[in-house]
Amino acid sequence: MSSLEISSSCFNRETKLPLSPPLVEDSAFEPSRKDIDEVEEKSKDVINFTAEKLSVDEVSQLVISPLCGAVSLFVGTTRNNFEGKKVISLEYEAYLPMAKNEVKKICSDIRQKWPVKHVAVFHRLGLVPVSEASIIIAVSSAHRAASLEAVSYAIDTLKAKVPIWKKEIYEESSSWKGNKECFWAPTQ
Repeated sequence: MSSLEISSSCFNRETKLPLSPPLVEDSAFEPSRKDIDEVEEKSKDVINFTAEKLSVDEVSQLVISPLCGAVSLFVGTTRNNFEGKKVISLEYEAYLPMAKNEVKKICSDIRQKWPVKHVAVFHRLGLVPVSEASIIIAVSSAHRAASLEAVSYAIDTLKAKVPIWKKEIYEESSSWKGNKECFWAPTQ
């Protein structure tokens, strides 16, 4: 049979859907403990603050694992408006030693609260044009609930605790913005 021919025996003629493959009893292949151990991998936290453009694909690839059925992402981008003003770009600054330390604490907290495999937190510094990513958070876990909850916790906690400052640059002016979630922000 050539590679272009399809055997009709593997299709149900009424629905044209593939049937389940036959079950084979007493299969000769059973994974050994060695095979299972080779799949084990060490959990990792990847934290990066950079002036370079962020790539959703690159960050998500860092957390993919054969042990996980879920990868959840949060991507924060620069929008083109704020309170009726046209935003040209955002500019971010951070106190890096403290920012990195706080993000490490967030990763540790996530691991205590949810059964996750890998965590990646990338934050852009400097100018971020409209529609580009300012932050990407990626978390992998065996099941979706853990990674979804962990990503939500990560962005909320990052905005509240990590010393990152944002300047909105408008057509005619600019303004430094504090995160309303931030514990050191003045109450109004």
